[in-house]
Amino acid sequence: MKTIYHAADSRGDANHGWLKSKHTFSFANYHHPERMGFGALRVINDDFVIGGQGFGKHSHRDMEIISIPLSGKLAHGDNIGNEGIIETGEIQVMSAGTGITHSEMNGDASEPVKFLQIWVIPNKMSVKPRYQQVCMTDIMQPNEFNQVLSPSADDAGVWIHQNAWFSMGDFDNGVTQTYHLKDASNGAYIFVISGTVVVNGSVLETRDGLGVWDTESFTMDVEADAKVLVMEVPMAF
Repeated sequence: MKTIYHAADSRGDANHGWLKSKHTFSFANYHHPERMGFGALRVINDDFVIGGQGFGKHSHRDMEIISIPLSGKLAHGDNIGNEGIIETGEIQVMSAGTGITHSEMNGDASEPVKFLQIWVIPNKMSVKPRYQQVCMTDIMQPNEFNQVLSPSADDAGVWIHQNAWFSMGDFDNGVTQTYHLKDASNGAYIFVISGTVVVNGSVLETRDGLGVWDTESFTMDVEADAKVLVMEVPMAF
């Protein structure tokens, strides 16, 4: 097993007043030549947006863009007819393809919204833009890696144009759980949303990340109640 560790406080930092963002990988004004992504995983942005503010209309192409609210409400609107609120406990994906224009605003006038925005490089370019939003409540089982994203429209959760799987779980202190990669040629990036876990001898605290590859599985020991997101992606990029 090969690993790469990214401490929470080593991430890029952006503070625009209305927006505070932490960048695991190079993004916007944060550039680190050794932090350009993890395989097909290109962006993990940990965003905080104050009430009534947000990202106005802007465009994307040829990227799979996943948003996961952690608290609060995220208001979405786009040029292919989608408009609404993404709430905590839901997951959203846009396949930007040939081009999509959208806005992301705080859906509440006073309370902040915290959310992860994740970009995955697709395996098909110039696809027809698409949007999907799913509630994860019925998927989530305690102390399990619950699949919330896959390459298949027939699976639970959302799907994307890539041989990738995302899994999330809430784990109790003392639990040991093993994640088996769906494709042995993939890698997995473990992002600790909250709590403390140990993977392959690495202690991961809140907002730490660990990439693992050249392995068929990894085992996680939970040392404090934890919420964990695992992003399994192809490494050949």
